[in-house]
Amino acid sequence: MNTAFLLVCAMCLDAALGEPDWLWSRIRHPAVMMGNAIGWLDARLNNGAQRRLNGVLVVIILVLVALVLGRLLALLGPIAEVVICAILLAQKSLITHVRAVGEGLLSSLAEGRAQVAMIVSRDTTAMTEAQVARSAIESAAENLSDGVIAPAFWFLIAGLPGLLIYKAINTADSMIGYRNETYRDFGWAAARLDDLLNLIPARLTCLMIVALSGQWASWSEITADAQRHISPNAGWPEAAMARALDIALAGPRSYDGQMRNLAWVNGDARQNIDAAEVFRASNMLWQVWGLALGLVSVWVGINFIF
Repeated sequence: MNTAFLLVCAMCLDAALGEPDWLWSRIRHPAVMMGNAIGWLDARLNNGAQRRLNGVLVVIILVLVALVLGRLLALLGPIAEVVICAILLAQKSLITHVRAVGEGLLSSLAEGRAQVAMIVSRDTTAMTEAQVARSAIESAAENLSDGVIAPAFWFLIAGLPGLLIYKAINTADSMIGYRNETYRDFGWAAARLDDLLNLIPARLTCLMIVALSGQWASWSEITADAQRHISPNAGWPEAAMARALDIALAGPRSYDGQMRNLAWVNGDARQNIDAAEVFRASNMLWQVWGLALGLVSVWVGINFIF
């Protein structure tokens, strides 16, 4: 069956159901199982003088296992492919978490901080209202790319094997792809492969946000901000989202008690933002999802006709 048609079905299923608590409270989510496997490899191989080589070995293992598992699961038929793809997309859950930050801010700053702490790794205890809102919007833009568009892209390109390889590497990057003493060498291969796999999806996400917001006149500023960003990919959707909402994003923030003076994105725009911008960002997430669904549906139609 046409992979694009399966993707349309999976995107709709994910948007409708998201992550049902009743299911994942009874069985382990595939992403959790991936994380457990990566944690097991980390505990056994992240040591000695050959940490970078061991990290490359981990990536090879993850790719091969995901490839074989993806091909085996595809043999279960199109319904299984749709369900597995929907499980590994994150549109509905992303919207839920982002909107929870906005709703938390409407309740109190403390509740906003508590909600944003669930989706970002930076220090949240002393955040201002604007910092909470910015953090949520930055997370929304980045996760739109690597939690929705990238998985959909790799499923469309390579079916379940492509999707599982992407999710395994993306999960590994989130666990071991840090530039600290523990993971600088061991996580190097996972981080670099994740950068490569997100190269096209991040820019596609950026293009869709720009198209929907009509910010083509700001393209040169968007690309400049994206290239200044600490991440080679996250800066693209963030820069586009900043222009779409006409706000400043990024800037200084604290990790593990250490302040990092990171560059602003759209720094001349409004910095004093609140829950209203968080809700506007969540609306943009749905608009991008709708555009992506429409583009894939057009591809299904073209294949059907020709």
